[in-house]
Amino acid sequence: MSDTRYYDELEVRDPAEREADLFERLPECLRSAKDNAPYYTKILKDIDPASIVDRVALAKLPVTRKSELVNIQSEGDPLGGMTTMGVGQLARIFQSPGPTYDPEGHGDDWWGTARALYASGFRRGDIMHNTFAYHFTPAGVMMEAGAHALGCAVFPAGVGNTELQVQAIHDIKPTGYTGTPSFLKMLLEKAVELGKDASSLKKACVAGEGLPPALRKEIEDFGVHCGQVYATADIGNIAYESEAREGLIVDERNIVEILRPGTGDPVAEGEVGEVAVTVLRNDYPLIRFATGDLSKALGGVSPCGRTNMRLAGWMGRADQTTKVKGMFVHPAQVAEIVRRHPEVKRARVVVTHDGKTDVMTLKCETADGGDALIGGINDTIQAVCKLKGVAECVAEGSLPNDGKVIEDAREN
Repeated sequence: MSDTRYYDELEVRDPAEREADLFERLPECLRSAKDNAPYYTKILKDIDPASIVDRVALAKLPVTRKSELVNIQSEGDPLGGMTTMGVGQLARIFQSPGPTYDPEGHGDDWWGTARALYASGFRRGDIMHNTFAYHFTPAGVMMEAGAHALGCAVFPAGVGNTELQVQAIHDIKPTGYTGTPSFLKMLLEKAVELGKDASSLKKACVAGEGLPPALRKEIEDFGVHCGQVYATADIGNIAYESEAREGLIVDERNIVEILRPGTGDPVAEGEVGEVAVTVLRNDYPLIRFATGDLSKALGGVSPCGRTNMRLAGWMGRADQTTKVKGMFVHPAQVAEIVRRHPEVKRARVVVTHDGKTDVMTLKCETADGGDALIGGINDTIQAVCKLKGVAECVAEGSLPNDGKVIEDAREN
């Protein structure tokens, strides 16, 4: 591609062309998953892959939640029958907290991180100082694979050993850094303390924790341009930041939906919900994989010229399960109450304490006050949650747009 601002022409294609391409490829991915991965054979048994040709059809498929992986993987092989090949045919198997197990297939840049690194300024011939872990979890390998796809050399630093890492930066003079932003700041400060030269570092692609503006400024005051990538141990690159710094741009191999927590229902653009990703790869075909992270879709196109969907970034966790009077209340239960009362547009459980006991209030957005509904909703709360609760009808649009369907407002 002649325009070197972009990794390839896919980043700037017409959104309609991208959508058509993704949904032209999706049915074959679904067919392969259904035929070759026992988990998907089971959950897609009544689905004709050829019929899944747009987002409306996709929204009818079952959701697999990251939080369910421990249970899924307790049956059958260590990966729960979610891969289309035998476990021994994979390139690597990693362990994440839980524990859950994450496979890596074969092929260049399997995790899709090269695009994110490129957007952060990495180019052929750069030396990348990679401080992500190389054991148990895939982060180190994930970023290294992207660097190699770009033609970069890698110093596999891993975590810890701060003074040795500073010495390596002084000696090898890497041009870029990958790891958490807080550790980058620590290394830069330690280099000053030890009188070592870290001025070769000019760019960074960070992940694994938040990047508040103050921390980014502290890093960039050292002369290091700091971009970020949103990646997980099961998917790899979900979305990445460009020089525009207006949201995170979805990777070209992903179909991303924003779902109402506890459901499989997509929300409107701009509404906060759970990030769910369908990854178009054949060996580990994650389909409507709900990450447990909250975000929202931003409207329009990035000022940098990339045309894919943009996410606002990490906005909290979707699993808001809360214990009330000794019993757990789940987002899926709130969704079930709303399903039984179509007059309710959105709902939010607010848990408080009156000095003696927990109080559960279900605030319900309705079009016309809806006070006549309260008795019926109270009965549904009892039936679904096995707890007494009080419904309160509020005006449409009055609940906060923060993705929460359960709010624990008790004082700690």
